Amino acid sequence: MAGIFEIAMAGEKKYFFKLTASDGTVVAVSPLFNTIKGAAAGINAVRENAATGLVVDKSRGRSKSVPPQAATRGATTRIGAGMAAG
Repeated sequence: MAGIFEIAMAGEKKYFFKLTASDGTVVAVSPLFNTIKGAAAGINAVRENAATGLVVDKSRGRSKSVPPQAATRGATTRIGAGMAAG
């Protein structure tokens, strides 16, 4: 089963989404968006870019690119840096 994107409210006027794996593990949490449309656009951006995204390893002062297939760890990832709040 594929992961599930879930849009939720943060406060009265902000929205965010999270991506949950089929086993219930939260894989990613978005920044806050001003509208549901903004959150949906963020989900679409993740869908379009996740499979082709370059992984950059900045741990321990390194800045070496890592092939996507080599970067399979179970850590939660903060996504959406650079996404405009909509």
